[in-house]
Order: sequence, then C-alpha cells, then structure tokens
Amino acid sequence: MVQEVVRLPLAVDEELTIRKNRVGSGPKRFCVVTGTHGDELEGQYVVWRLNRLLQEHPDQLHGTVDLYPAMNPLGISTMTRGIPLCDLDMNRTFPGNEDGSMSEYIAARLVADLQGADAVIDIHASNIYLREIPQVRINVNTATQLVPMAQHLNMDFIWVHAAATVLESTLAYSLNTLNTPTLVVEMGVGNRLTRAYGDQLLDGILSLMASMGMWSGPVKTVREPIVSTDHHVSFVNAPCPGIFIPAVEHTAQVHQGEKLGIVADPLTGEVLQSLLCPADGLLFTLREYPVVYEGSLIARILDENQEKGEAAQ
Repeated sequence: MVQEVVRLPLAVDEELTIRKNRVGSGPKRFCVVTGTHGDELEGQYVVWRLNRLLQEHPDQLHGTVDLYPAMNPLGISTMTRGIPLCDLDMNRTFPGNEDGSMSEYIAARLVADLQGADAVIDIHASNIYLREIPQVRINVNTATQLVPMAQHLNMDFIWVHAAATVLESTLAYSLNTLNTPTLVVEMGVGNRLTRAYGDQLLDGILSLMASMGMWSGPVKTVREPIVSTDHHVSFVNAPCPGIFIPAVEHTAQVHQGEKLGIVADPLTGEVLQSLLCPADGLLFTLREYPVVYEGSLIARILDENQEKGEAAQ
C-alpha cells in the first residue's frame, strides 16, 4: 500500500511528496531506504526487485516491510546530489526539526516514520567520481550490534569507521541513536545501476530478513565479508591536476609498488605522475571520473593482512 510520508507545497502550484510502499503486516518491521542523494541510483533497482518479490510471495513474508525508493525526489528528478531548492546535502540535516526549515522538517518527518523499525537498510551508491565494491559502513560505537546483522547482507566488505569520522547529521547515525538499527550500504557508482551489485544485496536482504523470522522463502548462502577498521585502509590521492588513466581494474588484488595508473596532461602530452600502490591488498575504491586536481581521491586499498583475517574482527 503506497502511503505519503511527507507532503509540502512548492512554488507554481507544485508539491514535494515523499512516499513509501508498505508490504505485508505484522509486529516486526523492516525498512529499506534509498535516494537520499539524488545522484545515487543503485538502490532504485534493489527496491524495485524486493518490491516485486514480496508482492509475488506474500505467504512467505512474516511482518511489515516499508520501502522508501526516493527520499530526495527533487534531487533524483534533477540529477543533483542534494535538495535542489536549497543546494543542501539531505544527509547532513538529520535528525531534523519539525519547526525548522523545509529540509529540517522533511528530515524530522522521515526520522519519525522510520523510528522503531527492527532494521533499516540505507542504500547509497558512490558519487560520479568513484566506484565502490559492495560494502557496509558502520560506526565503531554501534559495531557490536550491527556487524552481526551486516554479515547477513552478502556484501564483500564491512568497514567499521572510527567515531571521529562518522558525521552525526546522517540518517543512519540519527536512527542508531534512537535505538533503530540502521546499516549503511554503499556500492557502485553515481548515476548508474549495477545490476550484479543490486542482485547481490537483494540476496543479502532476504538472508537478514530470514534471520529475523520475517522471510520463509528461499535464501541463498551469503558470502563471508571482510571486516575491517580505518587503520587497515590505504589511500591514494592525486599529487597534481590532470587526467587520471588507470592501469588496473577495480576489485583487483594489487601489490605494493605496482602502478595503479598515471596522471597525464592532454595539452602537452606529458605523463605528470605515475601512481604506485602503497600496500598489498584489495582495490575496493577506484577513480571513475578522469579529471583530477591535487588531492583528489584516486583509490583505496584494503590491507592484505586484513583480507586474510589476521586483524581483529
């Protein structure tokens, strides 16, 4: 059943409406949200597939599933990351304030609607600049509760962030502080659908629902993810402006000293810099957009020792 969560008047007799689709019924509630950033579309495919599956097999669903495909409908319709009317990143406005500005009011209404769920999956893609492997990102303060849940999601990687690197104004942080377990999934690249990643996450969502007693349909065996912390990740940044030309494939196993790519100058034909890998490990983030400036993120590598399970979980 499609329900309105937020409705606000806009200029020229238009309206901003955020809707959810409620499937099933029962005391346990599972929520999937996506589209908080208008240029992150990977979750659209996941929600569509989950929506159809649940409606085709209502007898196998034991509880309530709320699907929120477009948390920022204006951003999605205009292909902009933030809320276009105020050029604001929606995921920096939570938990919001019903007596505040338009964006604060929207954030408060969404939090109120999601609060109390037994689990929330907040699906993001990367931006247009970077491609990410399927991963779950978790605040270290909630890792004890959330990592066991995340291990059901069929992701390649669980990245436990230090508290200092987690923004308190995000939807996930706000819901977790309200005792609503929320997992942030990041995968793919901005403005695109990567069907293989979406299918992978769908299998994981069904696995998590089954572990909660909410799904009795078929469940595939999920992969065992790498669980890592910030200090097991190496970063590569551009030393100068130019065009980044990769020499390796995303998700490759790379080795210390291996060439990841070059920064080139199309005007002069020069190779300005060769970028070398700082450690052995998994290349889980790789630059997708070729134009770079000094400091632009090129790659992230997960330390090989972590992949082998030598670090603490």
